Amino acid sequence: MDNISHPLPWKVLESEYLHKRPWLTVRKEKLEMSNGNVIPEYYVLEYPNWVNTIAITKEDQFIMVQQYRPGIEKTCFELCAGVCEKKDPSVLASAQRELLEETGYSGGTWTEFMCVAPNASAANNYSWCFVAENVEKTGDQALDEAEELTVHLFSFEEVKALLASGQIVQATMAAPLWKYIAIHNKQNLL
Repeated sequence: MDNISHPLPWKVLESEYLHKRPWLTVRKEKLEMSNGNVIPEYYVLEYPNWVNTIAITKEDQFIMVQQYRPGIEKTCFELCAGVCEKKDPSVLASAQRELLEETGYSGGTWTEFMCVAPNASAANNYSWCFVAENVEKTGDQALDEAEELTVHLFSFEEVKALLASGQIVQATMAAPLWKYIAIHNKQNLL
């Protein structure tokens, strides 16, 4: 694979902020491609990094949340997820904090599972997914005032059915769940 030529980075010729708010920051740039073509207006959305967790209880139940998503006007099943806050010492700490706040579950064994770019062409952030095994209920939800969600427990087969039926549509959550299922389905066949 090393002998494959790769596109070179583009040069930023100009950059200005059009809008800067906690949940919507937009940057307009004038870019020069490696072949010399100039793109006079290219827009980048700046977001903090995100985390989500495939959390599994000691009883092998997958912890999912369900909430309304105004962007697509639909109530969705999702992994516990959230924003990496500046006060968090690491992305792992962000994921652990979010799981406890949103579901009341904590503990267990945590493994970084994957990192994806939610929209590499237009957004500057990454989303980390962790697998937390053998978590247990240790508290109550402590939701932010902009959160309204319910907690659900599902078996491995039920999570597969939710994905297959299109009930988990958030790409940064569907991707790690499909990867997890692919790995564990293969292990179950051996």
